[in-house]
Amino acid sequence: MFTPSRLALARKRRGLTLVELGDRVGVTSQSLSNYERGRQQPSPATLRILADVLDFPSSFFSAPEVDEIDAKSVNFRARSKLAASTREAALAESRLAVELSNWIDERFKLPKVDLPTPGRKMSPALSVEYLRSAWRLGEDTSIRNMIHMVEAHGVRVFSLAPEYPEVDAFSFWRDGRPFIFLNTLKSAPRSRFDVAHELGHLIMHYDDDAGSRTRAAEKEADEFASNLLMPRRSLAAKLPDNPTTDQIIRLKKNWNVSALALTYRLHSLGRISDWQYRQSVIELGRLGYRTGEPDGGPRETSMLLQKVFGFLWEQGTTLHHVAAELNISLSELNSWVFGLVVEEGRLSEAKRPRLHVVK
Repeated sequence: MFTPSRLALARKRRGLTLVELGDRVGVTSQSLSNYERGRQQPSPATLRILADVLDFPSSFFSAPEVDEIDAKSVNFRARSKLAASTREAALAESRLAVELSNWIDERFKLPKVDLPTPGRKMSPALSVEYLRSAWRLGEDTSIRNMIHMVEAHGVRVFSLAPEYPEVDAFSFWRDGRPFIFLNTLKSAPRSRFDVAHELGHLIMHYDDDAGSRTRAAEKEADEFASNLLMPRRSLAAKLPDNPTTDQIIRLKKNWNVSALALTYRLHSLGRISDWQYRQSVIELGRLGYRTGEPDGGPRETSMLLQKVFGFLWEQGTTLHHVAAELNISLSELNSWVFGLVVEEGRLSEAKRPRLHVVK
């Protein structure tokens, strides 16, 4: 049995047009279009070639139908200039990761969704206060790990494959579940800020038409992230008035943020002057903080996925089995889960958690 939607999903996941895939497989783009629309079926020989070219097991193309992620529901960055094929590839990857999330939900009892959604009724600063109160975070407590925190409240976080580095972090709601997808090629502090930014979208813009996200909404999400990660009172307690660039670099570790993000936050609060802000940005650029984050610290990763995979391994279920049940390759699975899987299909020893997920 052949499932048309699976072919379309696999093609888009690889960032190929109908013409490009047809050239590689040796069939016309019209034939491929007919396959994807269910008007005709590929021969067994053609299907084997399609599976090989697209790097998916043949079983993938006979699995149940899938509906695609609607781009209008996704919080893509408004400033991103993505090619249509690149955007489709990211959406296809996220749809496959949703399959993994559903697979996990069928087997484990994990945190329920606990995400307050005041929408636009509150400013970003008030939304952060509301969230901190709802999650009992305290008014000025620094957040140790953003991914762990949002996962504990029902948000699913996955990584994005590295072949499309221009794809930024994005988020969406699906079937009552919030999802965040992260570009792992960024520095650890900037990736952490991305989680907070996308959390802002999920909370403040959950009922918006995300596909037409405005720059104003992006600014609101940035303000939300800045307020959440760098509380005003915490900054006042740990930073002197008019801090120098050296002091900003040294003290940014208190909040695990980038030096530029901290500089911007201080300027927005009036803690440094316009002139000092410009000078700090210039100096940080000279020191390499525009393109990276020297001494950025360890990257945050998913604790939920570590626990799930660790439990499965101890019960005798290898990650090869997980990939087979999802009809994907191990490398494809690994691209969504922060590289937790080593070549033999095991969870990395360095990342295997001691706690177990209750099944």
